[in-house]
Amino acid sequence: MTAAQPEALNFTCETGNYHTFCPISCVAWLYQKIEDSFFLVIGTKTCGYFLQNAMGVMIFAEPRYAMAELEEGDISAQLNDYEELKRLCLQIKRDRNPSVIVWIGTCTTEIIKMDLEGLAPKLEAEIGIPIVVARANGLDYAFTQGEDTVLAAMAARCPEQTLVAEAEKNERNPIQKLLNFGKKKEEIAHQEAEYVDHPPLVLFGSLPDPVVTQLTVELKKQGIKVSGWLPAKHFTELPVIAEGYYVAGVNPFLSRTATTLMRRRKCKLIGAPFPIGPDGTRAWIEKICSVFGITPKGLDEREAQIWKSLEDYIKLIRGKSVFFMGDNLLEICLARFLVRCGMTVQEIGIPYMDKRYQAAELALLERTCQEMGVPMPNIVEKPDNYNQIQRIKKLQPDLVITGMAHANPLEARGINTKWSVEFTFAQIHGFSNARDLLELVTRPLRRNHNLKDLGWDKLVKEEAKI
Repeated sequence: MTAAQPEALNFTCETGNYHTFCPISCVAWLYQKIEDSFFLVIGTKTCGYFLQNAMGVMIFAEPRYAMAELEEGDISAQLNDYEELKRLCLQIKRDRNPSVIVWIGTCTTEIIKMDLEGLAPKLEAEIGIPIVVARANGLDYAFTQGEDTVLAAMAARCPEQTLVAEAEKNERNPIQKLLNFGKKKEEIAHQEAEYVDHPPLVLFGSLPDPVVTQLTVELKKQGIKVSGWLPAKHFTELPVIAEGYYVAGVNPFLSRTATTLMRRRKCKLIGAPFPIGPDGTRAWIEKICSVFGITPKGLDEREAQIWKSLEDYIKLIRGKSVFFMGDNLLEICLARFLVRCGMTVQEIGIPYMDKRYQAAELALLERTCQEMGVPMPNIVEKPDNYNQIQRIKKLQPDLVITGMAHANPLEARGINTKWSVEFTFAQIHGFSNARDLLELVTRPLRRNHNLKDLGWDKLVKEEAKI
């Protein structure tokens, strides 16, 4: 007799539309992360309207971005692109004086074949401010890939110095300066002795500063020193990236950046699951430790402690089902985490997936399903939303994680939904933020449960019929 083969993940591909935001929305979080930057989006009035609506809630934050609106004269090549962009960049330099100007290309600049990469070096030399060109346009599959495009472009600007004094490294690294604040030189020297001797490690992915500090500290506990982050808080503090450096990503939508670091900068990519949820964070740290030949310490207790603190949330979703329609490329990570929480994932819709970059995450998802004793989810790339709606009607999941376009129609049909875009902007990485992640997942279930207690759910259904 032969042993039964374990069930494997099932991949299918449809040809549906991509109902996601435009990738130029990456400006919303990147201009806040890179504090000395200015983002110039080169597109039509439609792009401007989108940015006004998508980022209108941040109007009081004095945003460091602007629109270079293309008119009929630009599109028909009757105007000089260089002179127009020079005028705008000189105005930006006069008003804001940033350390870097990032040109964000749009669909229109692709269609009219605008040579931004050719214009940028000449203009950069003339005005004396670095200009980074990123084509974060709607031809990508998901809006989060806008960040991928920007970081891939910035990777080329990272310095290649290999012989940098340790003290200079610390001065370049804002996280290290924060950790060393108020300490004596003797204490800093003792702290440096706590690190294991390993090749330089650079992490890439835009995260809020508190999360950056948390992940840096978690690796420090294992004796691993983070040489820098891409992007840095300031463009002038971009990490040194040289041949032979190790790099690791923190988000599943950064495959272009990973490829650039490997091919152009000759770095070694650590293929690890992503640090989302206690299980993913532990696997991420363990993988980095294994590459450097380090035996992890205290991760069992750390993960168990976090799971115990999450029990009041987990009991709300244990045994329930969830369906991902696909939006921001975080679906595999979130599905794996929710399976570990006791949920059954009926389908994972995802606009696009680089199976090489997400190989470790897919393996962890498969192993998690086997350990939890739940069926392997179907993974549908480029899902057809009409077909998905039919499957949702048939399966009747307890929760659907979807883009904003389908949330209200599904709610009107009595199906609990959660906007997937909220996971993009929330702090969900690392051990400490697992509670915030479950707060997002359980909110619609708790809300509708409270509505039923008040009898409002019947009123909502009657209004829907009207």
